[in-house]
Amino acid sequence: MPKLDAIDRKIIRALQANGRMTNLDLAAAVNLSPSPCLRRLRLLEQSGAITGYSVDVDAQAYGLPVTVMVRITLDKHTQDVVGHFEDQMKRIPEVLECMVMTGLSDYLLRVVVSDLEGYERFVRERLHPIGGIGSIDTSFVYGVVKRTHVYPEVG
Repeated sequence: MPKLDAIDRKIIRALQANGRMTNLDLAAAVNLSPSPCLRRLRLLEQSGAITGYSVDVDAQAYGLPVTVMVRITLDKHTQDVVGHFEDQMKRIPEVLECMVMTGLSDYLLRVVVSDLEGYERFVRERLHPIGGIGSIDTSFVYGVVKRTHVYPEVG
């Protein structure tokens, strides 16, 4: 992975704020002419610094208004148990994020479901069959104060 400079970071921040902007608008936003801007953008994509593009969607409008933060502790930490758990997390569509944590829990999941019954089904039909889980601790999100995908400036 190449080291990013200030212009690369400006390009990334501008695209994080508006991934649909044209190259002409992007070039103006980062004070480059269009050709060098496009060349830098392609290098950022090819190097893996930019991993993809997506759209932000209102979860309620989509039909999944309940967000749940789930802390998971495994009962064993063998390579097999950890590998199996992590493989399963990658396959479960309700799990939007699965992060390995320090502290009291091993993993923190961000899960979306349609309602309380949907969460019960998720636990009974998705989590329990995995096995190797020592504990599940759940917190329901009832409000969001801030959500952004734009990284802060470095420096």
